[in-house]
Amino acid sequence: MSIIEKALAKQQQKNNETSVEVEQKTPQEETSNNTVDLSSKDILALDKASLAERGYLIDNGTRKSIKDEFRQIKRKLLNNAFGNASKTLHHSNLIMVSSAKPNEGKTFVAINLALSIALEQDKTVLLIDADVLRPSVVRELGVEEKPGIIEYLLGKSEKVSDIIYNTDIDKLKLIPAGKPHHLSNELLASEKMATLANELANRYPDRIVIFDCPPLIGVTETLVLASLMGQALIVVEESKSSIADIQAATRYLNEDLALGLVLNKAIRSHKDLYGYYGYGYGT
Repeated sequence: MSIIEKALAKQQQKNNETSVEVEQKTPQEETSNNTVDLSSKDILALDKASLAERGYLIDNGTRKSIKDEFRQIKRKLLNNAFGNASKTLHHSNLIMVSSAKPNEGKTFVAINLALSIALEQDKTVLLIDADVLRPSVVRELGVEEKPGIIEYLLGKSEKVSDIIYNTDIDKLKLIPAGKPHHLSNELLASEKMATLANELANRYPDRIVIFDCPPLIGVTETLVLASLMGQALIVVEESKSSIADIQAATRYLNEDLALGLVLNKAIRSHKDLYGYYGYGYGT
């Protein structure tokens, strides 16, 4: 082989090595781009205009009376979660929102409470749709259906972080209910659910976790969920919920649970049609 042929062969070998190096970099670049895309998909844009029209606490300077009332409710809950009372409560930052029966407004209260806490400067809030038979949080917020708590409890989502979604409201995160399953309620009463509650309570000590739970009457698994919580809000609809229903709903709750009642749909005056909520805290 002549000197020229050897030089050409050597140059061709260098070109081949350069091509291999470029081909090896391309998958890495694609992986990096995919990571960015996945991150952006995790941010859920809420339908804020629709939420505001339906009385939710979107921070647009309107309906101040509702903001004030939820401010009073959340202040007690935050004090229990992070103040002196937290030393006597198990999982003090886990709060269930339920009602005696369906259609008393528990989801409305759960969402508004989460939106109110998201306004805090030093706290974050995670809203979980745990009403797995009749999930409505995603629909109310106007966001796309996503895998959620059912998929995690079934083992289809391996990590808790897989089902926690960021929203375009700062400090508000969401875990949807997920796709309905014939064993949905049984999954809520599983050991894996207890492990999940423990992880959520301890992973972020400055976070409030709100569970929109099924009604207490007729769904025995709600009592199991309640045993995992530190605090509970029971939504009571004025002129509809009977004293007997309230007693039946709360009779078997853990005595160590910090229990509060929210009076819903109680129009106080003609001048303030949005004065929906009264609030009492029991022992």
